[in-house]
Amino acid sequence: MGILENKARARLFYKYLSRVYDRINPFIWNEEMRAEALSLLEFPEDAMVLDVGCGTGFGTEGLLEHVDTVYALDQSEHQLEKAYAKLGRTGGPVHFHRGDAERLPFATNSFDIVWSSGSIEYWPDPVRTLREFRRVLEPGGQVLVVGPNSPDNVVARTLADAMMLFYDEYEADRMFKEAGFEDVKHKFMGPSYEPEVAITTIGRVPE
Repeated sequence: MGILENKARARLFYKYLSRVYDRINPFIWNEEMRAEALSLLEFPEDAMVLDVGCGTGFGTEGLLEHVDTVYALDQSEHQLEKAYAKLGRTGGPVHFHRGDAERLPFATNSFDIVWSSGSIEYWPDPVRTLREFRRVLEPGGQVLVVGPNSPDNVVARTLADAMMLFYDEYEADRMFKEAGFEDVKHKFMGPSYEPEVAITTIGRVPE
């Protein structure tokens, strides 16, 4: 397990990263990648959408191009403060919650879509968290998770794994199917300098 696959350490990490996150993020996860990921989803009319690990609200902003309201959750108060500044803390299109992805504060079968970008790499138990996503999704609901693709180079992969979770499509397939999702598919994406830096996985809850 990587050193940042620990909730307390991850919160401390984002306490400082939140100050520069929106300046660094475009080099790793940009608007073109976000649009490509969003195009993989089907948005029902009046869809109920949850953004888990919303951070400063970058993914949330993309989701709002497709739906009127988004529920958004993050464990970092510092990241959420940045999101509030962009999208408003209350009374706006986003209902923010501070909480844990492993114990979502929502009822079973509440959402049509659960989106999570840049969060899975910090989860201590990804399958447990994905099962929690499945719990809050309606039958037939969709999940989309963007995470870091495992480097091909052995040295780079060893260093990456020491920090946080990196995985390939085979591991993603195992995790999502073990969590109870079907129709699991994967797409690699990334900025021009590293076109396969991220792996996006989508799946559905059985009807």
